[in-house]
Amino acid sequence: MAENILLIILIIPLYGSIIWSYFYPEESLLFGKRWMYKEEPELSNAVIRYTKFTSMIGMIGLPIVIIGFIFDIFILKFSLAGFILVVVIGAFKIFTDEKDY
Repeated sequence: MAENILLIILIIPLYGSIIWSYFYPEESLLFGKRWMYKEEPELSNAVIRYTKFTSMIGMIGLPIVIIGFIFDIFILKFSLAGFILVVVIGAFKIFTDEKDY
């Protein structure tokens, strides 16, 4: 029980950084790297879409993994297979779509 509480407490900052990365992808990509550029770098739309996609995958997948780790729920094993399918379809859409967001 104590290790589950410790796990949840340690995951909270990680989840917060994932949410920050989703809402501010440019800021999160350049965090700690701005000193390398003389001017503000311009990020491509594909990089921003990819960052938002990976953040969304983290926001959805992390709770599924944590809940599956804490509680031994049988249905979560099937939801992970569906989650992998969503990741593959989303990655395909991200890498083939050229629309601006």
